[in-house]
Amino acid sequence: MEISWLGGFRIPYSLILFVVSALLTLALTPAVRALALGLGALDHPGPRRVHQSPVPKLGGLAMAISVLAVVWAAYLLPGPVGGVIDPRPLIGFSIAGLVILALGIYDDLRGAPPALKLIVQALAAVILTQFGLGIAQITLPFTGEIGTGVMSVPLTIGWILLVTNAINLIDGLDGLAAGTVLIASMTLWCVGRMHTDIYVLFLTAVLAGSALGFLRYNFPPARVFMGDTGSQFLGFALATISLVDNRKGAATITLLFPLVTMGVPILDGLLAFGRRALSGHSVFVADAGHIHHRLLRIGLSQRSAVLVLWYVGVYLGVMAVMISALPRAYGWLVVALLAMGIYLAIQALEFVDRRIQRVDRHSSTR
Repeated sequence: MEISWLGGFRIPYSLILFVVSALLTLALTPAVRALALGLGALDHPGPRRVHQSPVPKLGGLAMAISVLAVVWAAYLLPGPVGGVIDPRPLIGFSIAGLVILALGIYDDLRGAPPALKLIVQALAAVILTQFGLGIAQITLPFTGEIGTGVMSVPLTIGWILLVTNAINLIDGLDGLAAGTVLIASMTLWCVGRMHTDIYVLFLTAVLAGSALGFLRYNFPPARVFMGDTGSQFLGFALATISLVDNRKGAATITLLFPLVTMGVPILDGLLAFGRRALSGHSVFVADAGHIHHRLLRIGLSQRSAVLVLWYVGVYLGVMAVMISALPRAYGWLVVALLAMGIYLAIQALEFVDRRIQRVDRHSSTR
């Protein structure tokens, strides 16, 4: 995807979309921040919070507006995308994305119960299936692709819930969720370029640009938070992009690559639900046991913790690109080894965290 410029200079179309999306988010975020202040949409300090004073949220609204505006401008205006791609998935993403956006805004302003969040997220997933997006097949190790049949809709709902809430759960440090989405989007862009998937290329470029533009205001110390408005919309967008190519029934971009790319937030989210269930607490009750909380407790600053998790995300992104070039059997073997490595690293971090807490308790009782 390239276009000609003055003097015949060739500019990648994805780069144009990336820059436009970033600039639009940069322009919109201060206005959204002012709106949040006016509405009293503030994230106040608390036991699970790391900020010391109230910070306006709703920042995700700027990213959502930017993403939807740029993708539709790219489709409607003359260019490599306009009149070329099938509009049905774009319409489905937009309608379902607006549903998720409305849920996030309501949650940031009034607070939404967990059951309502899951119901609305599932509704958004069903909307996607009505526009040709869903898990039509699953790639299995050593055997190839199999059709999902009647299980397509339940599997699609499960995938949307998993990725959307994984990004929502990891949004605990300034810049962490936005940086994770930026890295995941660029990874999917690289894989999409390897497979010449125009749809994936243009969607990931827009999403990555929006995340980068928001980081200007969200990197520690953050001046605005994305809130559930942003984390749910970004997670939903990533989950949807990973379904775009799956609809074609070809083994190109499958759920394998976003699964690896977002390995840390997905595994952290699954461990959080498992931890809460085993302790007898509701799986929807927030706690301070996430990986970023543990990094802070072992002595890392907020900025250092974010950079460490970004580094892990980049590493996993590179591995995802490598997996896309490997034979299927080898790819699944690498995924298994990566999952084991991440799990052991989290367990080691938990061990150190527990030792530090034990020493602190012992010192306080002396």
